[in-house]
This record gives sequence, structure tokens and C-alpha cells, in this order.
Amino acid sequence: MRPRSRCPRCAAPIGAGDNVPILSWILLRGRCRHCHQPVAWRYPAVEIATAALFLLSFLRFGLTITGIGMATLCCLLLGLAVMDAETMKLPDAFTWPGMVLGILYSGISLGVFRLFPGAFEPLELISGIRISGHGSRFAATVRLTAAGLAVSALWALLAALLLLLIRWLYFLVRHQQGLGIGDVKLIAMIAAWLGPAPAILTLLLGCLAAALFGIASVVASRGKRPFRTTRLPLGSFLCAAAIYTIFAGQIVIDWYLRFYRLR
Repeated sequence: MRPRSRCPRCAAPIGAGDNVPILSWILLRGRCRHCHQPVAWRYPAVEIATAALFLLSFLRFGLTITGIGMATLCCLLLGLAVMDAETMKLPDAFTWPGMVLGILYSGISLGVFRLFPGAFEPLELISGIRISGHGSRFAATVRLTAAGLAVSALWALLAALLLLLIRWLYFLVRHQQGLGIGDVKLIAMIAAWLGPAPAILTLLLGCLAAALFGIASVVASRGKRPFRTTRLPLGSFLCAAAIYTIFAGQIVIDWYLRFYRLR
């Protein structure tokens, strides 16, 4: 919101009429109204992707709190993915508020509804809290909401500690930083929203995608890019993996857990 949107070439402020997603870019024929220089295609691309994710959230979860929550998370993830790909940075202005929103959302999830069934069951068993327990339904819902807030914050903390451990081990071996602190905050945000199993799946898929992309990039460079020092925006891959997990993650988790049930 601040500072207002400006043309990256001439720094002229963009008026409200020229800032309508997708439509303004088409009407202006992809050029700035003031300097007539081309406007990067990534602007309408991100706007189209945002609209597609909002629509997908509606089709998958309906016009519900879950749908609104997942649309919000997708918006955060898409913005962080683009920023990390362009600047190799994950701004605190997105990750910290995202964590807070995730904790609030998860607290409501445990008290009123569930997105990923079973994600909180171990701590429910430990705390002994049930919706069908003694007392009024309202009181039980309040207790569950409070427990959800605490559990979500715990998952975020544990996810952050896991990546901090990986970051420390890498520094211990290589004597240089191999993982940005922004990635630590990002995985904590994802864990706050989705819980432990989806966060682990996100981490595995994101690291796998980043590794494959890095190998392909080094091979394509024909030796011009050194293997050990090639930098990648891991946050972008984690965001993409998290978006996949939101819509299809439970299928993968159930498929994996089925191997344990077969034994």
C-alpha cells in the first residue's frame, strides 16, 4: 500500500484506473501511460495466477471459512514465491503476518472445523479436550480454539527449529550460510497454517524440486555454473510445493500412510 504503485522505469505513480488487475494491462497494451515503456509480463501473469488460485480455492472448498483461508494463504505464497525468485528475499512483511494469520486460522479450525483430519489428534488426546466432552458446546469450542492456537504456534516453532538445525549443520560442514533465515520463517508460516504432516510434505517436495532444478541448471550451463555455489530461491519452490499440498497434499499423505497400515 505504501509507497503507491509506480512505474519501475519512470517512477510515475500509477492511477487507480490503470491499476485494475489484468484489464488495465490489456487496455494500456502492456505499456506505461506516462513513459510508454513496456510493462513486464509478470504483472498480469501474477494477477491471472492469483485469480486462478482464488477460483480453485472456491471450487475445492466452497464459499466457506476454509475456502477463504486457503485463498488467503495462496495469495501469500504466490507473492512470496515471485519475490524470492526475483530478489532472493522473503520479506518479513509477508512471513510474520502470515504466521499470525495461520495461527488464528488453525485455532478456528480446531474449534469449529477441520481442513486436514487427524492433524491435531495427538495433541487432542494429550489434552483430553473433545467437542463432545463435558460442558456446553460453546465452552468446548472455546477450549478447542485455545488449544488450536497453542498447537499451531508449536508446529510453527518446531518447523522453524528443524530448518535452523539444517542451517546450522550446513554451516558446520561448509563454513558458510546455505539457507536463508527467510526460508525458516516461511516453513514456520506454512506449518502454522497447515499443520505438521502437510508442512513436512511441503519441505520434501520443495527441496526435491529445487534439487532437480539446480542439477538441470548446472548441466544446462555446461560447466559455467559451479555446482556447489549455485544459488537457488528455495522459498519459491517451498511456496509452489505448499500450494500443491493445499489442494492435493492429503491424497499423497494418505497414500504414504497406507504402507504402514498394510504391515
